[in-house]
Amino acid sequence: MTLGLDPEIAAALAPMAGAMAQATPPAVGDVAGRRALWEPIIGAASAAQPIPADVTTTEHHATAADGTPITMRWYAKEGATPGPAVLFFHGGGYIFGHIDLFDGPVSRYVSASGVPMLSVEYRQAPEHPFPTPVEDAYAALLWLHDNAEGLGVDPARIGVMGDSAGGGLAAALTILTRDRGGPAIARQILVMPMLDDRTTEVDPHIAPYALWSYDDSLTAWPALLGDAAGGPDVPATAAPARLADATGLPPAYVEVGQLDVFRDEDLAYVVKLSRAGVPVEFHLHPGAPHEFDSIAFESDVARRAMADRVRVLKSV
Repeated sequence: MTLGLDPEIAAALAPMAGAMAQATPPAVGDVAGRRALWEPIIGAASAAQPIPADVTTTEHHATAADGTPITMRWYAKEGATPGPAVLFFHGGGYIFGHIDLFDGPVSRYVSASGVPMLSVEYRQAPEHPFPTPVEDAYAALLWLHDNAEGLGVDPARIGVMGDSAGGGLAAALTILTRDRGGPAIARQILVMPMLDDRTTEVDPHIAPYALWSYDDSLTAWPALLGDAAGGPDVPATAAPARLADATGLPPAYVEVGQLDVFRDEDLAYVVKLSRAGVPVEFHLHPGAPHEFDSIAFESDVARRAMADRVRVLKSV
């Protein structure tokens, strides 16, 4: 028996299948081609579901370590009581995506959970390689702690969340803050996170369904890390799978699809966290490729995943 798509996900993908089969994917190393291909798709997926009317947004700025202002968007549900908050980092392989494209998903998380979120416009590779993205994330975390009282946030209940590269960035930030002695992060919510620059061996069971492909990873990691990608000297704050000791990291929620290129690195990271005594909740979704929840948002598996994420957000 071989792996295959969940039937509801397959049905949602069917209208796209012909166009995807005829399209020539960008060559390895073509960042501009991937931006042109994926950003319209992300925007369309974000807007495919209603944006809740009970969530308001305000713009803020943090100052990065090099003095650059970092744009952030604060999402809050009307009438929500003070309490936790979550920093959100969008996906895009560290090379594409912007907070505007993720208004829909973030608003829906906030509306469903009541937990406010701060979405961060971290700078991207190759124009801004490592360590710029994680330093931007750290600047946003410092800003949220410094402004917690005015925002009605309990500074002891600040979590981090991200999907894909954003999940990798959230994981990297927990490592960075641990190593720097704070600020403390209460929980990490890692949705199909991109964690390992060494994932290059093609799995024939995954390859036919890989919406984010091995070639995409072979483009994104060198954009972020340059010639160091895949070599011995990559730090865990760039690729969290490189982490030697996970002791002291915050409790984690991790999920990934079984047909996702990041499956094995996410499984390995869950084991690494668990062996270090970090509480972990892990979900492996059968028949699900990368970003299944955006494509087949009405499927049972996507509804279950969303319900789990909302439950964990409420627990921060």
